[in-house]
Amino acid sequence: MLKNTADIARASYLAYANHDRAAIEALIAEGFHFTSPLDNRLDRATYFERCWPNSEHISAFDFIEVVPHGEHVFVVYEGNDVRGHRFRNTERLTIRGDKIVEAEVYFGWSIPHDAPEGGFVTR
Repeated sequence: MLKNTADIARASYLAYANHDRAAIEALIAEGFHFTSPLDNRLDRATYFERCWPNSEHISAFDFIEVVPHGEHVFVVYEGNDVRGHRFRNTERLTIRGDKIVEAEVYFGWSIPHDAPEGGFVTR
């Protein structure tokens, strides 16, 4: 059994990178919901149907920050795909007991990140 919410969060990413569906199913609650810029509160079954197949393209996660705060864990990571592409995302996981009940994903950018010169334009 995992000891704390940060360990549970890390284990979920490891399961994803290892393409270990049994491990991730053991960590995700029956009432799980998933939200991202592309998905609005998907239920568990739809998450596994729509999102889980993406695990085939992921090779590793490097954790930048894993910050537990009550029942939430905020995770910033750099992911690696099987073609060598790197990307950065932030997620807010809600964990109750030893299960992830909610995931909110905030997509980041490719690494290296080519930002426009001068940054944001304000008017």
